[in-house]
Amino acid sequence: MGKITIECDAGKVSDGYHTFDELYDHRCHLFAALMRSNPDISWRANNHEDGTMFDGWFVAGMHLPNGDISYHLPVSMWTLLDGKGIATVNKGPKVGRTYGGRYR
Repeated sequence: MGKITIECDAGKVSDGYHTFDELYDHRCHLFAALMRSNPDISWRANNHEDGTMFDGWFVAGMHLPNGDISYHLPVSMWTLLDGKGIATVNKGPKVGRTYGGRYR
């Protein structure tokens, strides 16, 4: 099957119920809630392990028993993790893969 490309704002594309932007925001909030409920294995950082970062984003992750997971979250969500015992570092640890990057 071939690939169909339609020029549009991908964040506004909907399945009839939710747009990609709504689903992305929902996923970010779910991940923040998971981190808040497991602060001892969670972390957030202003930068990737190499010191780079995308404007308007930070990286957050968890050290899970079956491997690490991390996502880029919008800086507007930083305060959701304040005072919850989540480690805050300047550079995130090296992880195999970071999920959820919206590269702009």
